[in-house]
Amino acid sequence: MTKKKRHKGSILQQDRYCYLCDLLDHRYMVRGLQEHHIFGGPNRTVSEAEGLKCWLCLKHHTQGPEAVHNNIQNARILQQAAQQAYEQNHTREDFVRLIGRNYL
Repeated sequence: MTKKKRHKGSILQQDRYCYLCDLLDHRYMVRGLQEHHIFGGPNRTVSEAEGLKCWLCLKHHTQGPEAVHNNIQNARILQQAAQQAYEQNHTREDFVRLIGRNYL
């Protein structure tokens, strides 16, 4: 029997709620959430391994003009927050080596 791989939790949040609803709208959305890997493409695996991810509602994840996949400003908010959280235990140089650029 193979062991199921355990993924690291988010370094941005401990509980499941929409990170952007809380931050931008000051409301606590807990239904219909999806996990978002903040650094996608070739860095998706890194995001998973390092906990550079958060929970988002559909409005802020994939559907509509405020969705991070459609809105660079909201995507940048998450990228900056993730870098700040990562740098609480690592250096900026570590982050740039890991992701390939500085978002701050």
